[in-house]
Amino acid sequence: MTLIWATRGRTWGFRFLSDGGFPDPLPEYDKAFLGVEDEREVCRRVGEKVALRFPDPSGWQDLAGRVIPHEFVVFPPLADGIDSVKDGLREVWPLVADEFARVWQLPKPPSVEDL
Repeated sequence: MTLIWATRGRTWGFRFLSDGGFPDPLPEYDKAFLGVEDEREVCRRVGEKVALRFPDPSGWQDLAGRVIPHEFVVFPPLADGIDSVKDGLREVWPLVADEFARVWQLPKPPSVEDL
């Protein structure tokens, strides 16, 4: 996949569920979201990449009742067609929705290798 994906599950905290092929995706993630850490929805271009954040489209919540956010760093060519959160929901969410439905209730977070 041409993206980094971070989210949380029903009982587990934030984890990378896709590493974008990086041994450590955190530096790329941090650069992409620098300055928009507290915004609920984000779609911004950072060079050729897109930082994308939106609440879970199904409204799923963790045990504390918080809606689960999904955060992506999207790389070309997928990033080329994303200019808004709406574009991200249309282009990115279908790529991960089934996988998230499978893992979000797991008692322990899956590793990137498990996905």
